[in-house]
Amino acid sequence: MVNRNVNFYDNDGFLYTFTELINVSMVKEKYLRKREGFEGQRLIVIPKKIITDFLIKDPITRQIYITDIGYYPKAMFHYAERPNGISQHIIIYCLEGYGWIEINKKRITLSPSQFITIPANTPHRYGADEKHPWTIYWIHFKGETSAFIAELIMKNSNNYKPQIAYNEDRIKLFDDIYFNLEKGYSDDTLHYVNMIFYHFLSSMIYEEKFNHTENPNKPDVATAAIALMQQKIFGILTLKELAAYSNLSVTHFCSLFKKSTGYSPVEYFNHLKIQKACQYLSFTDMPIKELAINVGIDDQYYFSRMFSRLMGTSPSEYRKRNHNVSEIKS
Repeated sequence: MVNRNVNFYDNDGFLYTFTELINVSMVKEKYLRKREGFEGQRLIVIPKKIITDFLIKDPITRQIYITDIGYYPKAMFHYAERPNGISQHIIIYCLEGYGWIEINKKRITLSPSQFITIPANTPHRYGADEKHPWTIYWIHFKGETSAFIAELIMKNSNNYKPQIAYNEDRIKLFDDIYFNLEKGYSDDTLHYVNMIFYHFLSSMIYEEKFNHTENPNKPDVATAAIALMQQKIFGILTLKELAAYSNLSVTHFCSLFKKSTGYSPVEYFNHLKIQKACQYLSFTDMPIKELAINVGIDDQYYFSRMFSRLMGTSPSEYRKRNHNVSEIKS
């Protein structure tokens, strides 16, 4: 231990001065910490003028837009500390290696194929593991709907860090965003990359849908019920049958199904029937009475009323508007 003044610059160029008893090893550790500067790194920060002049005003991008994006491979000694947080939401996706994040006074380890969301204005700090430093993709984003997106991610996560399988298509989305931003900030480019960003976010929030990997051996209640509905789309299914298929009481089944889908089982089944009816109306000349029977509804008039309520137009009008699709000649 020594008592002396110590001056040094951190990676952001700020000068730090300490006059205290200092453990030399602690000073060495502080010297090694860095925010960026890694071999093979990529980093783009959208100019503030672009954000204020376009991104926050444009009706497409103002909903959600990227402010910073980067890739740090094997980021040895990577470290960041923000006592007051920042005005953007942050996503850090760990591709390989390990790191840690401290948020709301809770320390979390980030492992390969995990990502974390740090909400805006939340105090935090994070760093790479000393022995096996992480390789990370990261994005800062803002916008009118950004807080809702961040909340949705955390709602679907466990302790801030959802586990997601590696998917090359997801990485391609990131690379496409980065590649286009490298070429500049035209209106078209900003529209394009931020629309891709929506897809990138949905791939992380709804991973099973993105990867088409619902477990057929152990589907959840709603997924299993929907699969049965699709099999029985041409017939009738009662709530009792659906609940029995899930080994649940009718009340418990309906509660779980609505919590998962936002709709009652009956409403959802009707949506699937109308979806199939739209296909018949567009691609066949099947009479509406026969069509209704083919989606499990014997009463033509009941079918027409339900169709009109859900689609905003009658089956006949829908057919007139869309039937030409089947008549297009190659």
